[in-house]
Formats: sequence, structure tokens, C-alpha cells
Amino acid sequence: MLRLCAKGNQQRSIEMTNHRSKHYLLLGAGFSRNWGGWLASEADEYLLGHPEIDKPVRDILWQYKRKGGFEAALAHLQHERSNDSRLQSLQNALRQMFADMDKGFRGVRFDFNNELKSTISGFLTHFEAIFTLNQDLLLERHYLNENVSLMSNGRWNGYHFPGLKLLKAEFQSLEEIKIWVPDETNFNLPKHAQPYFKLHGSANWQTADSGDLLVMGGNKSGIIAKYPLLKWYHDQFKEKLSEPNARLMVIGYGFADDHINKTVQTCVKDYDLKIFIIDPMGTDVIDKNRNNQIYAPDPLVQDLWPNLIGASRRSLRDIFGTDRVEYEKIMRFFE
Repeated sequence: MLRLCAKGNQQRSIEMTNHRSKHYLLLGAGFSRNWGGWLASEADEYLLGHPEIDKPVRDILWQYKRKGGFEAALAHLQHERSNDSRLQSLQNALRQMFADMDKGFRGVRFDFNNELKSTISGFLTHFEAIFTLNQDLLLERHYLNENVSLMSNGRWNGYHFPGLKLLKAEFQSLEEIKIWVPDETNFNLPKHAQPYFKLHGSANWQTADSGDLLVMGGNKSGIIAKYPLLKWYHDQFKEKLSEPNARLMVIGYGFADDHINKTVQTCVKDYDLKIFIIDPMGTDVIDKNRNNQIYAPDPLVQDLWPNLIGASRRSLRDIFGTDRVEYEKIMRFFE
């Protein structure tokens, strides 16, 4: 078509392409919660009842219950390292927690209605890339598979796990679990495959020495810096959000990770990133001082507020189920 257009029309077409918004997605635990996944506070309660957790570890969990939860407890043990058995017990319980969540995810219905154009699967195809802080396998089970929704809008011919290669497939309770390891020869993004970046690793990823590739506990930035794969992921996160006319939809992230917040703040201030939030708290989720008796907005609120372009407090089950009014509001993000 461009060859048949006048030069002026060609230039306008190019300018329109250059100014087209880019849409990215960031997921937190609140996303998986819509299918029964545990939030951080619920993870604390799961761990308290796990057989691996004895009294000394339970005491540490209670100590940090209101001061960062199980991740703060894990950070305490990571830093102390005077008793590796306690750290090992907590890590074993966390592995089992992800396994138990995965058992539950296997049997859930992912889409909340049968209208292809308004399913959660169809919604996910609109994004140039999906970034997640979740380490569960919900999307691997129900979206990043042979799901026809990936091809439904003619944009994608599949999905891509950047920088990974399949090590092996295991079977747990007759269900397949694929184990992935980093592959530095695969740091690329195929043009017609939707990339899926797990910024904090995954329950089914391993390091070269067969360790877990999970970022939890303290010093997350330091852990990320140790692994070229995760460092590249975070570089991609900043690079994508720095693009002209970039838009970020955030679902179920509580803005508790400073390294993630810093990247988002930088991209808002320096590159005019626009943000839409889906969370039960709406835009209040970014305001850590919201309950203070003497109120003063923190820097995160001050930086992000001018570039917030909307929010929804409804659940995904409602939005992609029967709430057509809220669904239409959400989809304006892509206009």
C-alpha cells in the first residue's frame, strides 16, 4: 500500500507508526489470586502450618509477620546463615507451596466467559510483552501453551521464554513439569512470538548447578545482578518502558519492591511512561502513607500520580465475566 501512496501520505503513515502506543503488562501476586493463588499474607499462614517449619523457624515468621512477612524472615536467615538447617527448612516449605499452588491451578478454568473477544486470554494477546514478578506456573498452564488465543488476533504465532532452554520434563501427580535453565545464546526476541519475562525467576527454573533460580528474601537487586539472565530481563523491562508512547498496565502488584519501583519511576519521569492499575485498592496501592494520621505523600506517589491514566478496583473475574461497563473502561487502555 505504501508504494501506491503519495510521498506526503507515506510520511504521515510512517509518523503514525512511530507514534503508536506500546502496551506492556506487569503482574504481581494479585493477578494469580483471581484463580486461587496465595498473596504474601496467605503464604505466611501456609508456611506456619507446614511440617517443615519447626518452632525456631515459626518464631522467626512471627517476628516478621508485620515487618515484611515470609520474605523478610527469609532475608533474616539468608543474612544470618548461622543455622543453615533453618534456612533449608524454609526454602523446602516454599518449594512445596509453589507445588501445591500448581496442583490447584491445573484444574481451574482460566477464562471467565466463552466470548473469545472478551476473554482474559484474548486480553493478554494485546501486550507487546508480559513481565511478571510471580514465580508460579499459572500462565504456563493456561495461556503459554497451545492456546488458540495467541493466534486469535493474527499478531502472534506463539510465545517465547527469552534466554531459556528446556532441560527436562518431569511428571508430578501425572502432570508434566518442564524444567528450564538459562541459555545465554538465546538472549533474543523473535518478532512474531510474544515474550514472557519472569523478573524474579520461576518455580520450575534451575541454575547451572541445579539450584533454584528464584529471587526471594533480601537483597533482590544483588541476587538479580548475579544472574545474566535476570539482569538482561530487568534491562529489557527498563528498555521497553522507556520507548516513546509506552503504556504499562499493572495488575496485582503491591509496589513493595524498590528495584521495580525505581525503574517505573525513572521511566515515568524521564520517558513519560503512562500507567494503568488494576488492584482492589485502585490507585491507593501506590500510597504507602495512606493510613498515616499525619498524611504526606511519599516520593512514589508524587512521581507516578501525574502519569496515572486510570485504574480499576474490580476483580478480573468481574471484569472479564459479566461487568461489561468495567471491561470497556479497561479496553480503552489500548486506544
